[in-house]
Amino acid sequence: MSFTPAAHSVEIVEKEDLATMRFAPEDVLTDQAARQRRRADAERAATLGNAYHGKLDIYFQTADGATKRVATTIWAADADHLTLKSGASLPMRAVLGFDFY
Repeated sequence: MSFTPAAHSVEIVEKEDLATMRFAPEDVLTDQAARQRRRADAERAATLGNAYHGKLDIYFQTADGATKRVATTIWAADADHLTLKSGASLPMRAVLGFDFY
């Protein structure tokens, strides 16, 4: 699933900055089918990251409602978190989508 952000600006952040960010306790995706697609895309991204060290863009939302983007490699994905290159982590509930390239 390729994610296309809305017209508002998307801040690009470094994966090292994720540890200082706050995320809402509720999931940013309300549709169950969208959550299932996100999980499948996360698994695909982890496979690409491990097999080919391929980068992708992850679009996510912080607790204040801001949409941000990080370009990185995903090493692992489970129901609750994405583990990124260098050990950074991102809660799955904050992920809006992925842009594979």
